Amino acid sequence: MHLYLETDDDARTVDFVARENVLSDTALKTDAFDADAAAFKAMMERDDRLIHFSRRGDWLNTFRKTAGNPMGVWQRLPATQAPVPEAAWETVFDLDAYNAAEGRTWIWRGAVTCPWDPSRVLLSLSDGGSDLRIFREFDCESLAFVEGGFSTPLARSHATWESLDHILYFGSIDRESATQSSWPRVGRRVARGQDVAEAATVFAAEDSDVTGYGTVYGPEMARLSQGDHLSGNERLSIFTAVHTIGTASHVVSKNGGTPVPLDIPRESDAGTNHRFCLWRAKTDERVPSGSLVLQELPVRLGSDQPPAPARVLFTPTGRRFCTDFMLLRDWCVFTIADTMTPRLFLLDLRVEDAEPFELTLPDGVETLSYHPLYSDLHLGDDTLIVSGQGFLQPPTLYRLDLSDRAKPLALQPVAASPAYFDASGMSSLLLEATSEDGTAVPYRLVLPATFDMGTLPVLLYGYGGFEVPLQPYYSGVTGRWLEQGGAYVQAYIRGGGEFGAAWHKAAKREGRHRAFADFAAIARDLVARGYTKPQHIACNGGSNGGLLTGVMLTRYPDLFGAVWCQVPVLDMLRFHTFPAGRAWMDEYGDPDNAQDRETMLAYSPLQAVRPATEVTYPPIYIESSSNDDRVHPSHARRFAAQLRELGHDPLFHEFTSGGHGGEGDTAASAARIATGYSFLRQTIMKPAATE
Repeated sequence: MHLYLETDDDARTVDFVARENVLSDTALKTDAFDADAAAFKAMMERDDRLIHFSRRGDWLNTFRKTAGNPMGVWQRLPATQAPVPEAAWETVFDLDAYNAAEGRTWIWRGAVTCPWDPSRVLLSLSDGGSDLRIFREFDCESLAFVEGGFSTPLARSHATWESLDHILYFGSIDRESATQSSWPRVGRRVARGQDVAEAATVFAAEDSDVTGYGTVYGPEMARLSQGDHLSGNERLSIFTAVHTIGTASHVVSKNGGTPVPLDIPRESDAGTNHRFCLWRAKTDERVPSGSLVLQELPVRLGSDQPPAPARVLFTPTGRRFCTDFMLLRDWCVFTIADTMTPRLFLLDLRVEDAEPFELTLPDGVETLSYHPLYSDLHLGDDTLIVSGQGFLQPPTLYRLDLSDRAKPLALQPVAASPAYFDASGMSSLLLEATSEDGTAVPYRLVLPATFDMGTLPVLLYGYGGFEVPLQPYYSGVTGRWLEQGGAYVQAYIRGGGEFGAAWHKAAKREGRHRAFADFAAIARDLVARGYTKPQHIACNGGSNGGLLTGVMLTRYPDLFGAVWCQVPVLDMLRFHTFPAGRAWMDEYGDPDNAQDRETMLAYSPLQAVRPATEVTYPPIYIESSSNDDRVHPSHARRFAAQLRELGHDPLFHEFTSGGHGGEGDTAASAARIATGYSFLRQTIMKPAATE
């Protein structure tokens, strides 16, 4: 089935992509496309955009894209000044200039701060948006790369500082250093200037695992939280082996000593600091699934005493689930979604037997997120930056000072995003559909200010896999769709993480059909409520969501007027032949196992395509990227080729950069989105012939 399209440099592949790109450009690059692309680019480059920042030493830092820096610029501002767009931000690293000098398209992946000298960082850059990255040591005082400093090869990798002169590096630099799914397996202690391949191994996950990584806590963190009595040489290293996506085991080593297993269930999510582990159960093995548990590490900085008994901080009930959690130096922070409305809870770790308490949030917050002010927990106090937003509510940043116990705890506004669209008269509704097995499936419907019942154009988005929870977000791109009279739906189907591990597991492997049935039920529910008709509904999703939309096309074609399928997984019999795909077998099944293969064959979109003489599919636009090394673009290519061979007329476009996430400069990112919107405008926004 068009297997030659798996070979990127095959002349037939090159010809296929070029031919299909011309067809999609001809159909979709209209005057309306140009207007959308210009509007989206302007949004990405606005001078008054909300500044997201962190603190390193005496500086606030941010990375943003502008009209003059469409790839992005890393900037800083004295910490005594307000982090507003109009402040005198100083350029630290100009990514556009660096790319021009290198003749490459590097994508920003952040900076890892050295806790022992916050002026030193490891800049992380991705090759064109792929999963491959480099780390290079950068001096924020001289504003230059460090001569003879840390410099790692292009690989799937991550790194953390172990001392001023050493890093812990995990990188897939060769087959021995990688797991079977091509992610890093071996951790090395690398000295500045040392070739990573020659560095000593300090940890290794198994080849069958997904990946391994390490975390280091130094004495500065424990000093600030427990008193200045620790040796400057004390270190706590925590090494993690990820066995499948969602399961892991951990060992803890103090001062390079014998690693001690961290006694928590493999099926749990976990966070740590220098003293505690905070974990959320995914089974009933020890506590009810979804419970949040705090327990001391088996070895800790600042203490040689046996660990205290574990404490259960939260147990889910009904549709109250813990959706996020974090350990700071002296505080535990977690979010409870109560019927999908966030509530923020805090626990003071320095007060023995303290109980979690709730902090009141501003009205109307649909999504809550937070991160420490300081880029590394060793560098400062427990100040938290909190963000609240919603589909119709621009994000507002708040400061929460958790270190000054003399002050009442309260969210102090720092900055708010400008509005990207006029939300007057628009509404955001939380509704439920009933799936084919009777399960109530929530979804959020965002309505434009004015619309006609029965003919409302609806963009229905879903993912439904790998326990990924979807949450409302503010977007000028979505706002433009709403302003033009469209509605937006976010679907909370099984397979996601919105309601805990059981919600996810219900749609794993042999249960995958439940995610598809849930999504179809939402499409039917929109019609049953009288908002629209099938010909005005477009489904959209990427990656695992691309699989979802592929199934909607082949299994539920009568429910949709258009399908926008992005960077999709579509051949369920061959996804594991690409290394990254082997990490997904726990989620989908093993195609080499007869029973799993039969289950996946029942829905695999590529194999399910039927001739145009037998079925009429809604219009479909399939989007991919030539440097996507997570989901190989051959999934999208072969699906388009199979549809065309059997008499259908798909639109297909393979972008030359951006990787799996569609990243790039502002013009490329804007054009990629505008292409999809042009497709929607020509399909579900056109009056149906029967109306």
